[in-house]
Amino acid sequence: MMISERLTALRELMRREHLSAFIFPSTDPHQGEYVPDHWKGREWISGFDGSAGTAVVTLHSAALWTDSRYFIAAADQLKDTEFQLMKLKMPGTPTIAEWLGQELKTIQSPEVGIDGMVSSTRDVRDLIQELRQQGGLTLRTNLDPLNQIWQDRPAIPENKIELQPLEYAGETAHEKLARVRKALRCQHANGMLMASLDDIAWTLNLRGTDVHCTPLFVAYLLVSSVEATLYVNPVKLTDEVKAYLAAEGVMIRGYEEIADGLKHYFEYNILMDPDEVNYTLSQVVTRKIIEAESPVKRMKTRKNDVEIEGYHKAMLRDGVAMVKFLKWLTEHPDVTQLTELTIDEKLTALRAEQPLYRDLSFDTIAGYAAHGAIVHYEATPATAIHLKPEGLLLLDSGAQYQDGTTDITRTIALGPVTDEEKKIYTLVLKGHIALSRAIFPEGTSGTQLDVLARQYMWREGMNYLHGTGHGVGSYLNVHEGPHQFRMEWKPAPLVAGMTITDEPGLYLEGKFGVRVENTLLVVPAMETAFGRYLQFEPLTLCPIDKRPIMVEMLTDEERRWLNDYHALVYQRLSPCLNDEENEWLRAQTSKI
Repeated sequence: MMISERLTALRELMRREHLSAFIFPSTDPHQGEYVPDHWKGREWISGFDGSAGTAVVTLHSAALWTDSRYFIAAADQLKDTEFQLMKLKMPGTPTIAEWLGQELKTIQSPEVGIDGMVSSTRDVRDLIQELRQQGGLTLRTNLDPLNQIWQDRPAIPENKIELQPLEYAGETAHEKLARVRKALRCQHANGMLMASLDDIAWTLNLRGTDVHCTPLFVAYLLVSSVEATLYVNPVKLTDEVKAYLAAEGVMIRGYEEIADGLKHYFEYNILMDPDEVNYTLSQVVTRKIIEAESPVKRMKTRKNDVEIEGYHKAMLRDGVAMVKFLKWLTEHPDVTQLTELTIDEKLTALRAEQPLYRDLSFDTIAGYAAHGAIVHYEATPATAIHLKPEGLLLLDSGAQYQDGTTDITRTIALGPVTDEEKKIYTLVLKGHIALSRAIFPEGTSGTQLDVLARQYMWREGMNYLHGTGHGVGSYLNVHEGPHQFRMEWKPAPLVAGMTITDEPGLYLEGKFGVRVENTLLVVPAMETAFGRYLQFEPLTLCPIDKRPIMVEMLTDEERRWLNDYHALVYQRLSPCLNDEENEWLRAQTSKI
């Protein structure tokens, strides 16, 4: 069915339901970043397949909002549809409510629809207020039109759930549930509904394969002061997992029974995170609701000693795979035979050879030349281009190992590079080094440090619109919050044991892009009369290409950091490599 046919079917349903517009967010009932195919309604109705965006359809028009990561990709995917691209945070771009106010201003008592099961409580409440300000538009939340018009809609996954052994988790589910209940008592809450899939997987030491590149399974976890119930499709549970849950004191009910479970929830009150619990379920509860952030969100960001050791081992194996790949690429006799897809396949194959490899942690971004300027570019058979022995290749990739999740970006010179490419590369590298070298007081948020990565490019009148870094899960989501490096203020203090990426970049549309990324561990730095201080330890082990560097732009401290980092990379990786690989790595990590 073509996009135009899907819009026709939707509009016929909207007329029957007396709806003037319908909104399709990118989320599922659990507010995940990556969602199972069953809930990819925004992609199905619009054709845009980026991970972030919202599609809005009226009876006579359609528009899609997305952020700067996808401006170029979205424009290309929407060009043969009636969807108008709305660029978030750009001057002149209306909000969804403002746009609907204009589109529906001639309609008497217009009603807008959104599926309350795939929209967070906070988002729906905010939208209700915004629509009211646009001439009294009302919002309906009890309809999922996709159930009627998406004829071959994928089923909710029924994949088996697996145990995450204690040797990788470092803490039992029983201990984690005790910590959760203690945190709830501090907020005067008797229990909570856990809706975030990574929170559930972390708490119960379970993993799954329901979500692309992320080891999660579809479920809810209802926790009270005395019991815990996992709402999950029973076909997903092996005998081993059933016995494990029983031993941990976790009861089991069907996934579709969650609304009934909330109706019969027996405690005085219940904590619900309005950013994680969907609006429909929030309306089912008859007990007092305490709206607050899920305590699990911050618990899982602070890794225990076992998880940290797992990261070091996973990063070591990932570094070996990266070195093997980079040696193969830089020594290839004819790179013109390679495409963005074939190098992706080669790197994936090398990672798959490593022990405890489970999957990629996200779809590899391999962007050569102008494609490197597309922040979240993903090569396809239709778009993949051949490499040339010149210019820059941006390679952003990562893997899921059972003992850790990796995320790394390297920008690689495939031959001669221009002075412009060298300058941009060096500005990005200077920002990467400045952030990685930071020492800061305990209690500092990542958004207070973000300027360190941008300062040099800002002096040149340049910038990038994506965040500078995000948390990374322990064999969980490659994007884990709430801590991050970002221009916008987010009060999420960094604490020892957190992992976070350092990935500034610059992108010249139609020319090339540069990004350099390591995953970092927050560790203690020192304690003085002014308090405790923290710093970053690089977890990622992989050489940074020295060829595009304008060395004269680096300070002595920056050169020392790069030399020290490369010495660490060689020291850790060399015992795992053969003689030829060692010789190659020695040259790549030599001092500048």
